[in-house]
Amino acid sequence: MGSLDEQILRATKEIIVKFIEVGRLTPTGFEETFKNTYQTIKETVKDIQEAPAPQGKKK
Repeated sequence: MGSLDEQILRATKEIIVKFIEVGRLTPTGFEETFKNTYQTIKETVKDIQEAPAPQGKKK
């Protein structure tokens, strides 16, 4: 597993733990919520990586 995958997994875990702490997630919905959260983060990171680098401001 690459470093980026590990970071995505770690971020997903932190979000899921927070959902559990605030009572928004129960064991019944864990699997679906974890998969959806992981996929959303992964797609967001991929979109950011594929976006062209911003150009500096012209003076």
